[in-house]
Amino acid sequence: MAEVKVKMQPPDADPVEIENRIIELCHQFPHGITDQVIQNEMPHIEAQQRAVAINRLLSMGQLDLLRSNTGLLYRIKDSQNAGKMKGSDNQEKLVYQIIEDAGNKGIWSRDIRYKSNLPLTEINKILKNLESKKLIKAVKSVAASKKKVYMLYNLQPDRSVTGGAWYSDQDFESEFVEVLNQQCFKFLQTKAETARESKQNPMIQRNSSFASSHEVWKYICELGISKVELSMEDIETILNTLIYDGKVEMTIIAAKEGTVGSVDGHMKLYRAVNPIIPPTGLVRAPCGLCPVFDDCHEGGEISPSNCIYMTEWLEF
Repeated sequence: MAEVKVKMQPPDADPVEIENRIIELCHQFPHGITDQVIQNEMPHIEAQQRAVAINRLLSMGQLDLLRSNTGLLYRIKDSQNAGKMKGSDNQEKLVYQIIEDAGNKGIWSRDIRYKSNLPLTEINKILKNLESKKLIKAVKSVAASKKKVYMLYNLQPDRSVTGGAWYSDQDFESEFVEVLNQQCFKFLQTKAETARESKQNPMIQRNSSFASSHEVWKYICELGISKVELSMEDIETILNTLIYDGKVEMTIIAAKEGTVGSVDGHMKLYRAVNPIIPPTGLVRAPCGLCPVFDDCHEGGEISPSNCIYMTEWLEF
């Protein structure tokens, strides 16, 4: 008599247990999980059962559906954003998530289209809708004045987008930079003259002529010549241009933890100098210490063809 084999079917799993397990996986992998991850973790669950559980979690607003190069991703929804996106369809949620992931550097509509795989007309419609709800905003980038990047409404744009203190409405403030350049040098010159007039020994005079970047920053802030708030990093950028010009030298000393102006136990000191001999042409090459080197390219707001430093160097 032939042996009869009976295929045993696994018992139906509780839908709530499946949903809870998917939520646990999403917490373990906050950047998102694929359907393959779910399948590997729950091999005994049929594909239809997984699909029902995922669709239910999406409809309840507990998961976000994302698209990546490897396929669809499921990610746990942020409770704060859940209320904001209430009533939005999946396409709108997808675009919002892509913009959120871009952070304060923003993302171009072309890249949104690539990541979402949605038609451009649909993306433009979604972007306008999200802007009207004040969930996102469009910001002009100094890297490409005719293009806009999108970011969440409450974010402060990164310096790489706005250009920081040196830009106003995407225009490079060359006059403002020149005024800061002059005032920083004037402060260091005054400090050097005061040190010379002290009539002390040369070593004490030299040490007294140095000023920290914090002292220069404080002096500029007290002058009130800037309409925007300047950081010590901004002032150090200006001081670096003075170093390039051969007007200032810098030294780094060890400093006690917590000393004003120190970073990681070190402090930068600057002093005005009078060069004994003019520097050679190669040393004067402007690009090495240029504060806007990353923004410089042919055809841009800043380019080698309109660079005053490059012109001066070529005429040297």
